[in-house]
Amino acid sequence: MNNEDEFYDAVTGGSVCETPSVRNSSFIPSHFFHFRKSLPAPMFSRNTMSVWSILKKCIGLELSKITMPIVFNEPLSFLQRITEYMEHTYLINRACSLPDSIERMQAVAAFAVSAVASQWDRTGKPFNPLLGETYELTREEQGFRLVSEQVSHHPPVSAFHAESLVGDFVFHGSIYPKLKFWGKSVEAEPKGTITLELLKHNEAYTWSNPYCCVHNIILGKLWIEQYGTVEIVNHSTGDKCVLNFKPCGMFGKELHKVEGYIQDKSKKKHCVIYGKWTECMWSIDPQAYETHKKSEKKGDNKKHKHEEPEGADNDDADDMPEVQETVCVVPGSTLLWRIDSRPAHSATMYNFTNFAMSLNELEPGMEAMLAPTDCRFRPDIRAMENGKMDEASREKERLEEKQRAARKERSRNEEEWSTRWFQSGTNPFTGLQDWIYTGGYFNRSYQDLPDIY
Repeated sequence: MNNEDEFYDAVTGGSVCETPSVRNSSFIPSHFFHFRKSLPAPMFSRNTMSVWSILKKCIGLELSKITMPIVFNEPLSFLQRITEYMEHTYLINRACSLPDSIERMQAVAAFAVSAVASQWDRTGKPFNPLLGETYELTREEQGFRLVSEQVSHHPPVSAFHAESLVGDFVFHGSIYPKLKFWGKSVEAEPKGTITLELLKHNEAYTWSNPYCCVHNIILGKLWIEQYGTVEIVNHSTGDKCVLNFKPCGMFGKELHKVEGYIQDKSKKKHCVIYGKWTECMWSIDPQAYETHKKSEKKGDNKKHKHEEPEGADNDDADDMPEVQETVCVVPGSTLLWRIDSRPAHSATMYNFTNFAMSLNELEPGMEAMLAPTDCRFRPDIRAMENGKMDEASREKERLEEKQRAARKERSRNEEEWSTRWFQSGTNPFTGLQDWIYTGGYFNRSYQDLPDIY
């Protein structure tokens, strides 16, 4: 076993022997893992902020090019935010264990939906990663390790690579969402391709995420919807899953709903997948689903025959529709995934999940193992999660100025920025531009890394 095959759990820290001969093989069995369940300090109140005075000049602009005040942030880097894709890794492990390609696609589709479920009620913006910033996470109890790097600043591009600790899968992608402000809402346009390789089955799946929109930035209660069509393609078998993340609509009946189907290469539909990305996903035979929908439609027509829809009370706010918090399960359906409950204090902790609570945790002993560019060392994020908002704001401004100065210095010296762990290339399955992991991160040879903090 070489050094790249050995790993260190970057979450737990734990007791580590820091001598070079054994530091890379430090390992703690999963029953010793204890992750924090809350942040050091509760979130601040945004009620006193004059949001309109800040955003009125930004309408129609791409927000990644604008320096935003820290009041809009949550105490995580975007690199940590995309790591939340891995919260439900058990769905990938399930896909690896299934002998049938349609069943594997069901598990992969459930994983694709679960990967965006953490965005529910997460109205704070993650910090823009600095150029060269990295993040690593190893979760032995979930069976994966991940490394990510901010490979470009303009446009902002974040590349990540996760792999199974027992060689079952590789999950990777490059993400460059575009954020735009439209007066009352902020929309994130999905950019970039996500790839999941199931190595045992010699299969590769690719997809892109749905659009995400945060409503009532100026006035009213903030709420989130995701919408758009997500196509998951199995490049080995020709199977395809088409998922429709439904927009809210005028009266909110479709809010959070996802509906789609899986077809084989001959376009024969094998199952319907339905549910809510905030709650759960189910699978059922297409004919049974259509029969149920027809019956349901007849019942709705009778029920609402003499009812008139009511409009919104407040013309200045996009009122969040009342949501039926449970999915109407069609008899004969199979459960694919159900969201985990959030901690009781989540609302005072930026609506973080238990998984998100632990992502910026820095325990004694970890400092010697992490790359100096790791997000956990960012002083602005650390100050914010500790409730020190003035310090966080000063540090954010200092880091952004330091990044600008470094860029000017490279320009004067006619130097090109060189990424460390990823290189620009072509995705072998889609033929599109992508950022490919070059390996070596877990050898922990961190010489010549940039001083970004």
